[in-house]
Amino acid sequence: MMLPCVKETEKMEDIDAMFSHLLGEIDHLSQSLKPAEEDPASHKESTFSIGFTDLNESLNELEDHDLDALVADLGSKSTPQESSTYQHNSTLADNQTVPPNMTHGSAAAAALALPANNEPSKREPQTKADKIKLALEKLTEAKFKKLIVKVLMSDGSSKTLMVDERQTIREVLDKLFEKTHCDCSLDWCLCETNPELAIERGFEDHECLVDPLSVWPRHSQNKIYFVLRPQKYVMFTEPQLFYMWKKKKACLGKINEDAKRLLIKENFGGSTVIVPDLEGTLHLKEDGKKVWKPRYFVLRASGIYYVPKGKTKSSSDLVCFVHFDKVDIYSTDNYKQKYRAPTNFCFMLKHPCIQKESHYIKFLCCDDERTLLLWVNSIRIAKYGTFLYENYQAAVTRMSRRQTPQFAAYRDVSTTHNPSPPMMTNVEDYPYEPPPDFIPPPPPGHA
Repeated sequence: MMLPCVKETEKMEDIDAMFSHLLGEIDHLSQSLKPAEEDPASHKESTFSIGFTDLNESLNELEDHDLDALVADLGSKSTPQESSTYQHNSTLADNQTVPPNMTHGSAAAAALALPANNEPSKREPQTKADKIKLALEKLTEAKFKKLIVKVLMSDGSSKTLMVDERQTIREVLDKLFEKTHCDCSLDWCLCETNPELAIERGFEDHECLVDPLSVWPRHSQNKIYFVLRPQKYVMFTEPQLFYMWKKKKACLGKINEDAKRLLIKENFGGSTVIVPDLEGTLHLKEDGKKVWKPRYFVLRASGIYYVPKGKTKSSSDLVCFVHFDKVDIYSTDNYKQKYRAPTNFCFMLKHPCIQKESHYIKFLCCDDERTLLLWVNSIRIAKYGTFLYENYQAAVTRMSRRQTPQFAAYRDVSTTHNPSPPMMTNVEDYPYEPPPDFIPPPPPGHA
């Protein structure tokens, strides 16, 4: 008569164990997403700067016309009460420096207020020091966050930008084109690097820069680079690499411009984008171990799926590995040494808030660079869809207006009929100039 009671007790213990395991997983995920501890005074301030030791330094690094624009934006919309507050406080602030709690390491962003009405300020700041004091007073009243960002160049120099949370990457690139007087090629890209994880990601032109930078932890060593990335729009300049990937390389080299235009129209011209039918064996890193096991993966518009052991490749047998809506794709550096990967041709899928090692990061390794090129850019096509094509069209239009010599190599495939330059069917054929101390390795033959 006691046996049922024993079974009931065992069942309850199993449920308790499952519940405890679930709570542990939730706690582990929370720790992965949680930023480093901040002192209350520092956390209370919503003022940040990217790439500087403190906010005062970042404001001083702004060029005069940028600082003037900032002060004009703030001063032209300040209320009389705010103006009188500035007049009263500016005298008191003459012998003061920026308080320590304004500092937010290299992972910070300066939030600047846009007050309500348009009454002019009673006292116009004259010196750069006065302008900085006025800007600092407005930081805690932010309605639209603005970042003061240090962007590193490929030659080792840097540029300081003020970025609004509503500005897209394309708008930031336009600013950099004006500041650097570069050739405005389609290959220019804004990238973030994470030295702790040895990864980098090129931002897409439609994204807003403030969002990913706002999740960087305090004292982060992450950096922003302005660099050439020939793979940025390779799915449009060489679409046969992705939609005819099963054919031999010799056949791909014979694809003419008309065939490329047709491929783009068929796969990107409709209301939805057709994702390359990519599949193959990749090496998956086991959680918490430096062990990689081969699995057969299949790409779909919603995510990556894998074939369980002993099952077929039919849709009914596929198991979801990861959905794209909550993760970004990152390239990696030297994972053969760091994690004992089979090769160095690896990529990572993770939530952007995860900034350190976590069980919720997906590591995948390819056999060669061609396979890596296929998977990384096909995933971008699946994740961003029509946004990616619209980004490309907008970039081509902007470059055509500037009438640069490089435009002939990246013309709009739907409108131009000019002869093209020699076709490049492999990423190894592209020019490449890595910035100093930049994380991702250059393609083979371009050290």
